[in-house]
Amino acid sequence: MSALMTIGDFSRAVRMTAKALRFYHQNDILVPAVVDPYNGYRLYSPNQIADAQIVRTLRDLRVPIHSIKEVLADTDVAARKQMLARHLGTMEQQLAETQLAVQNLRDILTPTNAPVEILYRSIPETRAVAISEVVDLPDLPGWFRQSTSKLQRVAAQTDRASTSGFGGVWPNELISGGRGLATVFFTVEDAFTERAIGDGVALVELPAVELAVAVHDGPAETAPNVYAALGEHVARHELGTGGPVRETYIQGFRTIDPHSVTEVGWPILRVVH
Repeated sequence: MSALMTIGDFSRAVRMTAKALRFYHQNDILVPAVVDPYNGYRLYSPNQIADAQIVRTLRDLRVPIHSIKEVLADTDVAARKQMLARHLGTMEQQLAETQLAVQNLRDILTPTNAPVEILYRSIPETRAVAISEVVDLPDLPGWFRQSTSKLQRVAAQTDRASTSGFGGVWPNELISGGRGLATVFFTVEDAFTERAIGDGVALVELPAVELAVAVHDGPAETAPNVYAALGEHVARHELGTGGPVRETYIQGFRTIDPHSVTEVGWPILRVVH
């Protein structure tokens, strides 16, 4: 039998406090090899050092206790590595999002970018092939990827001469209320009349609208900066209608590359003198 280590020696070896080791014992994460039934002293096996190092590293990365317990519960080495790889991927994504949020905050505090250029568009009533569905805001990214992929397949089977711009329509209640009617579409010429397009896909007429527009060129995470500049401009200089925002995707639907060029259109009431 391997020599056992007191909680003090084990604490020194794995660089954890005795208090932390007692906490992990109480939560069935690092259970001592032996607990003396008379005095309650905890004794650890040297074989537990590797597990303790995993626990310490994951806690330093703020991985939840239940996730650490899940990792240690699986004794299969390959399965454990796979589980740790998934956690690592999640943490890398969170790190990237945090770094972007930090950069956005720096940009707000010390703006160095050129002012957002505001243009205007008068969009006539437009025929389009569209997918519309009431969705919850947390489900929007997945719904967008699925729906735009479907529309891309439909567009590929449609006469290219009759198709043009790709876009989306986003009502205020989707953001403010967390649930709303989301729409993605590609426009077609007025003569296009095909109606048997596929399940959930319809030929629609998008209403005419006056828009104040600004171009977002970058990852989706920086789009709020353009929305903020556009919203401020409309509040100061225009009459907003409260209608849905209409986005136009200059490069088409890009479901893989996170970088995109999008024209964001804010509906306004333009008074012609």
